[in-house]
Amino acid sequence: MDFLFIPQLTFKYLDSTHMKVAIYSRGIDAAQEQHCSQLLQALRVHKAELLIWEPLAKALQHSNLLYGLQFEVFSNHNALDDNTDCMISMGGDGTMLDTATLIRDKPIPLLGINFGRLGFLATIGKEEMHHAVESLVSRTYLIDQRTLIHVDSNEPIFGDAPFAMNELVVHKSENSSMIKIHCYINGEFLNTYWCDGLIVSTPTGSTGYNLSCGGPIIFPDSGSFAITPIAPHHLNVRPIVVPDTDIISFEVESRSEKFICSMDARREVLDTKTQVAVRKESFTIGFMRLNENTFLETLRSKLTWGVDKRN
Repeated sequence: MDFLFIPQLTFKYLDSTHMKVAIYSRGIDAAQEQHCSQLLQALRVHKAELLIWEPLAKALQHSNLLYGLQFEVFSNHNALDDNTDCMISMGGDGTMLDTATLIRDKPIPLLGINFGRLGFLATIGKEEMHHAVESLVSRTYLIDQRTLIHVDSNEPIFGDAPFAMNELVVHKSENSSMIKIHCYINGEFLNTYWCDGLIVSTPTGSTGYNLSCGGPIIFPDSGSFAITPIAPHHLNVRPIVVPDTDIISFEVESRSEKFICSMDARREVLDTKTQVAVRKESFTIGFMRLNENTFLETLRSKLTWGVDKRN
């Protein structure tokens, strides 16, 4: 890893707690700089050893937010080791999805600070940053293990990261009409879907694309996947929930002889001869949360359940 050093400011540390914290973000705009600075200074107060995503570090140096901080940078998953206490994601849910490809099978829990909008995954608000850092220092947080989805294929796809935190989507190519997707569960035929696409969602992803297409919300520890069609031709076709121990496979027919396969924000354009199957990934990713931030609290807050705006 490259080592960067900027001269220290005179500062009184509150304690000598040692933490190794990695920080990732797609980018910080001017409106978020103050909150980013507060987070960095709070970690500095506790003598945290900082690892900062290299593109982020370069951007922060231009805005002088790293003045007085000693830190290292990382640019890929190999630069992270098992001694890292946590990965802090600054951004929205998409930013947190990026971190899955960096953490992989390492036992590094993920702390999401919501600099975005809705924030089903990044549930800690900017106003809670100091509380989150204090919880990190005192080890008073909880960790929820989240299931990932893994794709297998007769062609090499998605490089060395064939897994996703939210979902795998089989979708028609941009200019084609609807496609036919023959779906199998553990080798047994389930259904042929005439549709624009098909989503296989983890519980974590159930509140994302799956939900917008009419799929069910699934509790994180339910041990299930949701299979949800996108714009199905037959009205009697509905989402179905299956155990996450099942293997779900597809055969695709399309007039264009191409279809799109996506995992979270990454996608591949495949030939219809390509066979695709999904299963539960062999490792999980731990989501850090403050004691009061339960899944039900997140649902009520983000979906305004229990609130009648007419009153």
